[in-house]
Amino acid sequence: MKASPEAQLRLVELAELDAELGRLDHRRRGLPEHQELEQLIRRDVELRDSIAALDAQERDLKREQGKAEADVDQVRSRIVRDRQRLDTGQVSSPRELENLQSEIESLLRRQSDLEEIVLDVMERRETAQGSHKSAIAERERIAAEAAAVTARRDAALGEIGELSGKAADRRAAVAAQEPPDLLDLYEKLRAQHDGVGAAMLRRGRCEGCHLSLNTVDLNSIRAAEPDEVVRCEECRRILVRGAESGL
Repeated sequence: MKASPEAQLRLVELAELDAELGRLDHRRRGLPEHQELEQLIRRDVELRDSIAALDAQERDLKREQGKAEADVDQVRSRIVRDRQRLDTGQVSSPRELENLQSEIESLLRRQSDLEEIVLDVMERRETAQGSHKSAIAERERIAAEAAAVTARRDAALGEIGELSGKAADRRAAVAAQEPPDLLDLYEKLRAQHDGVGAAMLRRGRCEGCHLSLNTVDLNSIRAAEPDEVVRCEECRRILVRGAESGL
């Protein structure tokens, strides 16, 4: 393939622009804000699920507390009735009196047990309510933090997008000056070699694979016409010759 030395030199500029675009794309994908947002979103989902579970727990505990309090009230009412019978002298039989006093003692123990249950449920309910409140507050903090991170990310993406747009415009301008066959070869090699399709030959070394050429290859390149497109024998990229090629 033949191409003017100027066209071959433009391939190096094209390669530099492609490298810049690659760095910008890597920077875009590697923004720390992406990971920060993912972590915040995961935590927010966890909190949302936790709040839903706490809501269900609160409803269950409320019902449990209501039932326990109703049981306490029922026992208290029974104790009041029994004591009224005692106080008004409605019980005259010693045996019946003994049974009634025994029943009151049993009911008092039952009342104490039920009140312990009520206290336990109230404590669990208070703990659940505290956790619910904390989870809601954390979700609010996460929302504010996510908004700040999103703003930073968008600002960084805007800056990168602007730089990428300028580099892409320069690349398009350079590529438009290249012969179609040379550009096609460059694009083919770029796809095969990690985005680098052409490299300078500098002091006898290919800047693409960073290997030094042997004497036979250097002599072959030295003998080639200036408009002949030469390739690195090691990596097969286009080698662009210049004042520092060492030929």
